[in-house]
Amino acid sequence: MRIFNRSHIPWFLFVLLATIAAGWIYVGNFEPARLPPKWALPPALVQPVSEHRSIGGTPVGVIFGALAFAIFIFGVLLSLRKKMVLWPMIGSIQSWLRAHIWLTLLTVPLVLLHSGFRLGSAMTILLMVLYAIVMVSGIYGLFLQHVMPRIMKERLPAETVYEQIPHIRSQLYLAAQKMRNSLQRTAPVASQISPLASELEPEIQAAVAVADPESEAALVTFLEDQVMPYLDDRLTSRSQLWDRHYSEDAFRFVTLSVAQPYRARVEEIQGWCDERRMLDLQLRLHHWLHGWLFIHVPFSFLLILLTAWHAVITLFYY
Repeated sequence: MRIFNRSHIPWFLFVLLATIAAGWIYVGNFEPARLPPKWALPPALVQPVSEHRSIGGTPVGVIFGALAFAIFIFGVLLSLRKKMVLWPMIGSIQSWLRAHIWLTLLTVPLVLLHSGFRLGSAMTILLMVLYAIVMVSGIYGLFLQHVMPRIMKERLPAETVYEQIPHIRSQLYLAAQKMRNSLQRTAPVASQISPLASELEPEIQAAVAVADPESEAALVTFLEDQVMPYLDDRLTSRSQLWDRHYSEDAFRFVTLSVAQPYRARVEEIQGWCDERRMLDLQLRLHHWLHGWLFIHVPFSFLLILLTAWHAVITLFYY
């Protein structure tokens, strides 16, 4: 989702005003001397005297913490909303995404105000570390979702359906294998029947005339040593054709090593390798685009569980 568009302006203003209001309430309750007289809190917003040792356990601190915890739960519900694609009455997925982004950012001041800008006990430190991991991974994911589509558009001439990539890669390997087998069969036959070529049909004479065992042997060797290991998912690392510059040099050398009639086959093989390179690039970009979720999602659930436990301990044992 792109964050630089007009639909995010209301959310930005809401988070900004909510942060200012939360900071005003915090200062007015815990450091009222810092406020000018005309900015003093109205009596309704001043909490009663609390004997709690930490700000997080006071009424205002509990409200800040409860709001942040509610936003955590709402953020996790986004994954459930994505599965309910036929439920437009609860809001579009895009609306949920915008709310998820901005409300989660609102938790930053809420968490800081709830903690009183202190780390405190080991439990609080653990929660802060988990919260930092969730926030950093989420911001990283948002950055990737903003820039990755542009990178994919620039670097990928044509995007393939992700689920089809393994099938297409296997078809490329089978095509190379088929060409290798056909070349292996053609060379011995050509060498055996060429002395009798004058007695054959004109079409067969033409085929034998253009057969070049040396070119075919060079292509077979190149296919077996370089191309097929590259196109085979199990042996990709054994070939350097993944490097575009090396690949261009290698195919340029092979093109000069074979007779003219075989150069069309060299171009066909090069097309397979170029397509494989593009598929691998799309696969890597896809992993980058979605891999951060493997950190963000489980740590988010863990944060919610430990935050609930933290709330129980704080409210009933301190």
